[in-house]
Amino acid sequence: MSRSLKKGPYINERLLNKIKALKPGDATVINTWDRSCTITPEMIGFKIGVHNGRKHVEVLIDEDKVGYKLGQFSITRKFVSHGGRMVKKGK
Repeated sequence: MSRSLKKGPYINERLLNKIKALKPGDATVINTWDRSCTITPEMIGFKIGVHNGRKHVEVLIDEDKVGYKLGQFSITRKFVSHGGRMVKKGK
């Protein structure tokens, strides 16, 4: 369920302050555990490390990602193959 339009998008103020302190194009990765934060135009060009439950996944923010949540670019589940040639060779 989406957030109410009356409230506006959720944006982490501490994350925005860290981004404003850096210069545009800086190679520093900003680690965050806040997966529900909405990506804003101020974040374009920065690398943000989004936690997936085990480690931080680096996400380079570009114009196409504005409006999405940070958690959508850091997958939390690992796919395990169901079978096929690789499993049959092992038997």
